[in-house]
Amino acid sequence: MRLAPARPDEVTATRPGDDIVPGDPVVMDRGCSFDAPPEVVWPWLEQLGKGRAGWYLPIRVEQFLPPSRRAIRHVDDRWLGLEVGSVIPDYGGRHETFTVASIDPPHSLVHRSRRSHTDVTWSLTLTPEDGGTRLHLRLRLGPVKHRRLAEVAGGFFDALTVAGMVAGLRERLREEYRQRCGLAA
Repeated sequence: MRLAPARPDEVTATRPGDDIVPGDPVVMDRGCSFDAPPEVVWPWLEQLGKGRAGWYLPIRVEQFLPPSRRAIRHVDDRWLGLEVGSVIPDYGGRHETFTVASIDPPHSLVHRSRRSHTDVTWSLTLTPEDGGTRLHLRLRLGPVKHRRLAEVAGGFFDALTVAGMVAGLRERLREEYRQRCGLAA
């Protein structure tokens, strides 16, 4: 899997949504590259979410989930067209949601949420790179009562979920490319 901590220049760069969580937040940066242009990757990111396209995982993992919990394997127009203020259901509790804080297709999408007493932003930034796309994901949490716990345990959980999502997205992008080219899966 080609998910890694973000490159140093990505970590120091200002990202959309950085101004939403005040103070000294816990920040988790991840990065990955795809062999598809931002315009192809974008709709897959826009349709993410519980009760929408799902949260992508590779098929070898999804086979262990009930069919109702598996993410779709195609772009579905009904989940596109997000706007600032759009609400997206999320896991972590029956009433947990993300709200779109900013959107600039096909460059950036920022989700925000409040979990208990902590503000959360999740920024996804797409940049063209060598004929493909570099995706930078930044999760910001604040205020955080137990900072070290959030950095270690939260960082592990974030890395695990993002790695699964990236692997599932990469698999779907390959399937889409094969279909477009008329190749067998």
